[in-house]
Amino acid sequence: MIPLKDDIPSSSLPVVTIGVIVLNVLVFLYQLSLGGSGEPGATQAAEQFVFEFGAIPCRLTGACSIPDTFPHPAVTVLTSMFLHGGLFHIAGNMLYLWIFGDNVEDALGHGRFLLFYVLSGVVAAVGQALVNPSSGIPMIGASGAISGVLGAYLLQFPYARILTLIMVGFFIRFVYIPAVFVLGFWIVVQALNGLLTFSVAAGREMGGVAWFAHIGGFLGGMGLLFVLRPHRPSRL
Repeated sequence: MIPLKDDIPSSSLPVVTIGVIVLNVLVFLYQLSLGGSGEPGATQAAEQFVFEFGAIPCRLTGACSIPDTFPHPAVTVLTSMFLHGGLFHIAGNMLYLWIFGDNVEDALGHGRFLLFYVLSGVVAAVGQALVNPSSGIPMIGASGAISGVLGAYLLQFPYARILTLIMVGFFIRFVYIPAVFVLGFWIVVQALNGLLTFSVAAGREMGGVAWFAHIGGFLGGMGLLFVLRPHRPSRL
């Protein structure tokens, strides 16, 4: 189930949403340039870039001996939001941000939306670090912050219609589905995968998708929506 667009137009240009997307794309292109230069050690340089600017849980919690070199662990919580692990990773994240970000920005206003986005990403990173505090695997991606956007959107526009691509085997269909079902299904999938991953990886290093960052960001976004108080009522 892949959302493609919603039926709620923005009343203003979503400059923050567009700016965040552009910045993510530019950083991703820089990542590609590091690994695809063809020079000796290019792959290692790209990996080192991720380890330097990704948010490593054990650095955040102080549970590992990784030296506190530049940048400071707290700074990596922000920088990690603009790194991605591949084309599908960034494409999926930017698609969700483009669909749902403009309306949340419209509701909060540009300045508060920027603060909301950053704080959602912080909450997401903290959530993942608390679940696996000794992990030395960098957390990267805008997923946590975007999860906050999804949580806020669900509260603001639960009955917005989302044009969704449904694929089951050879069955392909475009249908409009209420946001409460699209985003409700999304968070249930995150929770189930998070619990499954946690139970399977109990007692050892957890890699792959940071499911608890998604869950933490989603719940954090819901809470932040009330704190930052939308300046205009929801539109259905």
